[in-house]
Amino acid sequence: MVKADREDPDPRSTIHTSGHNPPPSTMFSTRLGLSPLLHSSKQASSALSRLAIPTTTSTPLRLTLPSATPRRFCSSHTVVDDKDRKKDITMYLQETHDKVFENNKSWAAEQVAKDPDFFKKLAAGQNPEYLWIGCSDSRIPAEQITGLQPGDAFVHRNIANLVCNTDLNVMSVIEYAVKHLKVKHIVVCGHYGCGGVKAAMTPKDLGLMNPWLRNIRDVYRLHEKELDAIADEEARYDRLVELNVYEQCRNVVKTAALQQSYAENGFPVIHGWVFNFRDGLLTDLNVDFKTILKDIQKIYNLTD
Repeated sequence: MVKADREDPDPRSTIHTSGHNPPPSTMFSTRLGLSPLLHSSKQASSALSRLAIPTTTSTPLRLTLPSATPRRFCSSHTVVDDKDRKKDITMYLQETHDKVFENNKSWAAEQVAKDPDFFKKLAAGQNPEYLWIGCSDSRIPAEQITGLQPGDAFVHRNIANLVCNTDLNVMSVIEYAVKHLKVKHIVVCGHYGCGGVKAAMTPKDLGLMNPWLRNIRDVYRLHEKELDAIADEEARYDRLVELNVYEQCRNVVKTAALQQSYAENGFPVIHGWVFNFRDGLLTDLNVDFKTILKDIQKIYNLTD
């Protein structure tokens, strides 16, 4: 049984029914864990219309959902059980799936309209100029923020844009990009506000994430004096993002594929960049690739 309690309302679980609040269907779409996209859909909005709540009272209505019973969302006029909730979620998942294919068709048609041979050339093979090693963060699509086109960049992404010598994934990407695709530039691109870097700044056990984050914590250890001298926490955080990019560039330079190709061909060259969400701009950290290569070859020379 769901209890309606009008005393001591909890703002985190209270539905306000005054005229100044969002439409009830929007509020319930949030409660159901659905995106606002669902509310904007005509079909989905129809499904959510069952959740309408009267707006004649200004007294907040608190809904208590006992964990021991099936979830039910109710007011004095409406009851929605788990079956309805699952139906709404299924509809939402189908719509978001279908939207991707609609977008794909539109994109393909747009490319053909610009260049009838676009896909013929795309199918012929790839010859990218860039290897992009970036963060998995969904807000940083490499091609879009740089204006590159399909076929311009070979892309590898992981949490916090790391280049670990024990990670066969990134090592294989570098090997293939350098030796087979003959890329001319390798870009390691981090971003301010990186969740992986932030997590690494937290000195506590984070379970399965520990081995991965240790690589960033080691960057902090290497630059501990500089970082600890920065009083502002946000500035220290931003600086660790930059230093992490710098150290990952060094890790690329340590690879045999890079050293041998550069000695033979004079490329690829390494760049360290940082993306800023605040203005959408990239910052070039001006990594001195040649100096790094010269410095590390006392220990890491793999060209002989």
